[in-house]
Amino acid sequence: MSEPIINFTRTRKTVTEEIQNLSFSPDFSIDDELKEFRTKAWNAWQKLPFPTEKDEDWRRTSLKNLNLAQYQLTRKTNFKQTVLPSHLKYATEKDDQGGLIILEGDEASCSLEGNLENMGVVFTDFKTVMQQHPGLLKKLLDKYEGDHVKKFSALTAAISANGILLLVPSNIKVEKPLQSLTWIDGDSVIQTSHVVVVLEEGAEVTYVHETSSREHEEKASLHTGLFTIIAGPNSKLNFVELQSLGQQTWNLTHESILVDVDAQVDWIFGTLGSKVTKSFSNLNLIGRGAIGKMSGFYFSNGKQHLDHDTQQNHLAPNTTSDLLFKGALLGESRSVWQGMIYVDPKASKTDGYQANRNLVLSQKARADSIPGLEILTDDVRCTHGSTIGKIDQDLVFYLQSRGLNRKDAEKMIVEGFFDPIMQRIPFESIRERFQKAIEEKMASY
Repeated sequence: MSEPIINFTRTRKTVTEEIQNLSFSPDFSIDDELKEFRTKAWNAWQKLPFPTEKDEDWRRTSLKNLNLAQYQLTRKTNFKQTVLPSHLKYATEKDDQGGLIILEGDEASCSLEGNLENMGVVFTDFKTVMQQHPGLLKKLLDKYEGDHVKKFSALTAAISANGILLLVPSNIKVEKPLQSLTWIDGDSVIQTSHVVVVLEEGAEVTYVHETSSREHEEKASLHTGLFTIIAGPNSKLNFVELQSLGQQTWNLTHESILVDVDAQVDWIFGTLGSKVTKSFSNLNLIGRGAIGKMSGFYFSNGKQHLDHDTQQNHLAPNTTSDLLFKGALLGESRSVWQGMIYVDPKASKTDGYQANRNLVLSQKARADSIPGLEILTDDVRCTHGSTIGKIDQDLVFYLQSRGLNRKDAEKMIVEGFFDPIMQRIPFESIRERFQKAIEEKMASY
């Protein structure tokens, strides 16, 4: 399916060979069912122009300091030696989940409740899928992935030695949330997250994926992600995507959800980490009556740069989308949110809404908020709005009059600002951890 808004078409000579070129090539000697798929993606990576600030989609996010030549593919030879930080270990050992995958390098640890396996649910890594369900992964990728028209989505597809597949059969309702974690532990490495989720007709599931890493004081790392998610007719998906990378890690992701006839998707983002994040998130409403909701929160400090590019593509009639992103900024950090509601000529009776709210908490922080509409038909209702401001001093005064000191009053206001989105996170342990992270960032305010 074509995506009419995002488009890389120009060739630039301003980016040096050092920045553009990798220090390695993928190993295509392994003759598995994805060899052709990965080779095609690698060819696309080599041919596509490298994005620069002269491209509209990258105008506010520079890759000049990325320097791809410094990175090597991360490998994991003994997964049992992986030691997660205590907060992640606590979150992944809770008993309120139906399945868990931890991916590091090209190895994965996978678990799924037996009753879900008996119902035909597949939730495992790519290597296991190819062993236990030959041909299934290739069939899904060939059907839904299409040609790679984005530079870093092509790179992820080409170099991912492993990935995650979630397949929920028709009319199966998964009661407990499923969780996965991409973990990065190393300096000057590239780690990929290639995630494929397919809900067949009438299926229901809550799925949480987190990308995290250790803090690195000097050497940078790079994470690239490619998410392809399909919500079949009358299905219901709650998808929570969390990012808690160390502040020396670059994070470049491309994500796409297809929502079919009368399906419902609730897509929740949480972004706290990374040095630079550039995330493309496409919500494609492809079936009549499809409903999609996108809710995001981000909190930056130091010199972090967080850039979210969202698309609400209405490609069928009687579709509904609703987006709300909220962010707070400290230090010299910068956030960019650029959103677009696109309405196809055949998508009459569309109802689309988008809003971005920002709290700028320091003099040197900066928030860019760019909503947009592209409407190619009549009989629609589409609205957007954005705000950038500071903490309301009247609220601070009110709370101080009730006995709080100024610091606690401002902390309470920021927590209240984020609370509606926090409450959408289905895991209490993850919600509590991100609330604690917000408290820690506020402590430096």
